Amino acid sequence: MVSLGSITTMRGKMSDSKYFNTQKKGEIYELKAELNSDKKEKKKEAVKKVIASMTVGKDVSALFTDVTMCMQTDNLELKKLVYLYLINYAKTQPDLAILAVNTFVKDCEDPNPLIRALAVRTMGCIRVEKITEYLCEPLRKCLKDEDPYVRKTAAVCVAKLHDISAARVEDQGFLETLGELLCDSNPMVVANAVAAISEILDTNPNAAKQVNVDTPTVNKLLTALNECTEWGQIFILDSLNNYSPRDEKECVSICERITPRLAHANAAVVLSAVKVLMKLMDQINNAEFVQMLQKKLAPPLVTLLSAESEIQYVALRNINLVVQKRPDILKHEIKAFFVKYNDPIYVKLEKLDIMIRLAAQTNIAQVLAELKEYATEVDVDFVRKAVRAIGRCAIKVEPSAEKCVTTLLELIQTKVNYVVQEAIVVIKDIFRKYPNKYETIISTLCENLDSLDEPEARAAMIWIVGEYAERIDNADEILQSFLDGFHDENTQVQLQLLTAIVKLFLKKPQETQELVQKVLSLATQDSDNPDLRDRGYIYWRLLSTDPAAAKEVVLAEKPLISEETDLIEPTLLDELICHISSLASVYHKPPSAFVEGRVPVRKIQVNRNAEGTSDPHIEEDDRTYNEVEETGAPQEEVGGGDLLIGDLLSLDYPAPTPAQQPVVNNTNQQQPVADLLGDIFGGLDVGGGAPPAAPAAAASTPMDLFSLSTPSNYVAPPQTILSAARAKGLEVSATFARRNKGIFMDMTFHNKTMMAMSGFAIQFNKNSFGLAPGAPLSVNSPIQPGSSASTSLSIVTTGPVMKMEPLLKVQMAMKNDIDVFYFECVVPAYVLFVEEGNMERNLFPQRWREIPDDRERQFTLDGTNKTQEQIEEALNANNIFVVATRQGGDGEHLIYTSVKFTNGIWVLGELRLPAALAGPAAPTLALKTQTLAATQEVLAAVKTILGN
Repeated sequence: MVSLGSITTMRGKMSDSKYFNTQKKGEIYELKAELNSDKKEKKKEAVKKVIASMTVGKDVSALFTDVTMCMQTDNLELKKLVYLYLINYAKTQPDLAILAVNTFVKDCEDPNPLIRALAVRTMGCIRVEKITEYLCEPLRKCLKDEDPYVRKTAAVCVAKLHDISAARVEDQGFLETLGELLCDSNPMVVANAVAAISEILDTNPNAAKQVNVDTPTVNKLLTALNECTEWGQIFILDSLNNYSPRDEKECVSICERITPRLAHANAAVVLSAVKVLMKLMDQINNAEFVQMLQKKLAPPLVTLLSAESEIQYVALRNINLVVQKRPDILKHEIKAFFVKYNDPIYVKLEKLDIMIRLAAQTNIAQVLAELKEYATEVDVDFVRKAVRAIGRCAIKVEPSAEKCVTTLLELIQTKVNYVVQEAIVVIKDIFRKYPNKYETIISTLCENLDSLDEPEARAAMIWIVGEYAERIDNADEILQSFLDGFHDENTQVQLQLLTAIVKLFLKKPQETQELVQKVLSLATQDSDNPDLRDRGYIYWRLLSTDPAAAKEVVLAEKPLISEETDLIEPTLLDELICHISSLASVYHKPPSAFVEGRVPVRKIQVNRNAEGTSDPHIEEDDRTYNEVEETGAPQEEVGGGDLLIGDLLSLDYPAPTPAQQPVVNNTNQQQPVADLLGDIFGGLDVGGGAPPAAPAAAASTPMDLFSLSTPSNYVAPPQTILSAARAKGLEVSATFARRNKGIFMDMTFHNKTMMAMSGFAIQFNKNSFGLAPGAPLSVNSPIQPGSSASTSLSIVTTGPVMKMEPLLKVQMAMKNDIDVFYFECVVPAYVLFVEEGNMERNLFPQRWREIPDDRERQFTLDGTNKTQEQIEEALNANNIFVVATRQGGDGEHLIYTSVKFTNGIWVLGELRLPAALAGPAAPTLALKTQTLAATQEVLAAVKTILGN
């Protein structure tokens, strides 16, 4: 039953709408008169009208002085309205806003805590420099106020003040006071202090040195975690994610105290707790405890799937990361990811992906039954994904391959066109994974030739016919039928048909000589497609000069494909795990890829000095990990890193979208620049726009000869990376340099032909450090015959990653209006050493001890004519930082160094210099790192720097 009091309240609220009614002319004059009325009620009504007018967009700044006069009141409601007006108009009336300062200061000492908090909050929201000068003293008092409500409001106000004037916050010591509030007795004060510190550190990482986060502070945060609001819990959990416990015992303790948060009703709290636990589990060696944590993580993750579709999608994207990192967590919960009939398509596809990741020999029968059911759905896109998923299961779970093939054959028997075509595409992949095992089904596939109308399915069928031509009696007739409409086929089909007929000719030369001549003629003389024409010429030259070599090349054994190729590479996965419950975990991209000016994640390290006291340090780590184990280095994808285009004979790539084509200053060029390069590496961005993470200073500009090298850092002399003989008269020489905290490739183009060249573009293949062009290649073109042009290309490290051999090899493709040219070069390691690699002296011994002894390598260096001081100067100039030096036995000098690569790999070094550098004793270098592959690169860099 509704009480009389509540009816009166509702009636009062509904009556507020009268303030939004259209006022008659001269309303400003009337409002001014009412604001200066002696009657308090009339004055309050007038302020409400002013706020209403302001809300609907009317300019009532003319009443600023009159509204300000209403501040002197004991009525809390009226004071809130006046403060709201001040926040809105103080920026346009800064001089008049100063008049309100005395009232703010007075209100900060009011007996009522609500008024004190309201005053300090309003002062923080008024973004006027003159006001902030007067804010410091009231804010200092409110930070130490006896009432927790005032303290928690003041804590947030520090972050707002820092946004306006960071220097003033540091000078006034507010950061230290915020650090003290982390140990406050009230959980809401603690939560707001954590939120304020997090916001400050996002914009100013250096401020972390003034905030002491040690073990007792962390214990206080964990205590507050149980009592604060859900948003407070999220802030605290995020801060704990940036804390590195000093030992395993502390890790276990933190995990035990965070685990209850998994039962929280708010999905954000659950995911934040999962994020912290996932990170801490990597630091715990107790297998039983880790297994127990994994069991506790499963139920809350599954529970998230009972929420609304949008929350389900976010949860599934995060679960996808968790499953890739630790599949054992959800290995018994695969049924939770079975698709429901009323799931939106975006949820269905995510569930399907996770099902495949969880598929194993124990549950493959259930998974296949589900996928077969999905293949009969009405949603065509979902059916296609389901059929592809069956193929992925066959590749991932080898014992189930036969069941998967049987299931695919049953689906082919349904004669549903798009199902048949998708099945043929995945069967091609199964043949690649298990050669010479399931070829008996080829006859069944050939029965469906007439129903194939999609390019991918036709190309897959042609590949199967060409690969197993010796087992198909009428292989030549089948390929002839495709050849009859050669010019009408998609480029993907044409390329595959060319390769298949060449394979057939090498296996049955007597019967197919006419067929191969016909296809080579069509590809080289009648086609305008440069890719098709080039491949045709390659085959023609091979077959006409050395058939034996052609057989070795074309019929060579192909690398087996693997299901693991679609996994996120380990270092990126570790970073994304640290960003669970954020947009990064939904996009599966690091924040730097889509947030401009993103500051790298900070890790708070607590070090113990000789006296046993805590000494916090903040370490900037752009990959959010300290040391990467060797298995954590960029993983080599199946197919090998030594082939520029992968398996050219059986793969093709779609043309790029218009958005990927850069604008080129060449009005005579008829063809988009990126069209060929887009085909080379599967549609990577050649430079239609700089990646979001590219630094502003990294724009490509004409090369400044005086900026190529400085007296301090080493730049190698340019070398020819593309010879005129290989590039049809274009010769390119280049060198790599590090300038302004960025990597640059300084290039010179020489035109040795008799015609002008223009339309230059460049693209990098996947490589160990994710190197990619940071901007379009800008060359002053056209380059006239016999002349040269120079440019400097900025390089970013946000591209696709794949481990290469050697580690620093980068394969590139360059295009101009003549052709596309492929080449490779080795990037010097010293350009990958970042400026943040100078490890603090007291942190160095601890890090050295943390790296196992079997991760240390010893090297002997050549003699050098440099003095010890020159050596130290040269190393520091190239970001091989000298952390410390000392005198050793026999008069030798010991130099301790630290290096950090762009992908976060640390390498620590000890350089021993004999007493007489020019004597018979040679310098020695010891390197320690979790990633042993990096030692050879650092060694090469040190040799280069000391030798020049």
